[in-house]
Amino acid sequence: MYEIIANPEDYQIDQLINGTGNANIELSKEDRNNWAGEIINFSEKLTEFAKKSKELAKIFSSNDKISATPASLRTLKVQLFLINDSLNSALEIADKLESDIIKK
Repeated sequence: MYEIIANPEDYQIDQLINGTGNANIELSKEDRNNWAGEIINFSEKLTEFAKKSKELAKIFSSNDKISATPASLRTLKVQLFLINDSLNSALEIADKLESDIIKK
């Protein structure tokens, strides 16, 4: 059996959780399947992102000529930094969640 102990305050979302109660419930098979489907969907998006990233890296590491305006290069750089920051945050949250789902 696993227990999820994720405290909403630790994730700065406690205001969204107010009034939901603190008593443990056992998830039904249907709820578990729904959660699994959402997690698989999330994982598939990450896989697709990884594919796109590898393709972009191939383009830049190829011998093909690349031309761009300074503004478009700046835009690319800013967007990549934003994605990187989001991924770093996501990994931190995933690490925290991993430690908040414990086997009993």
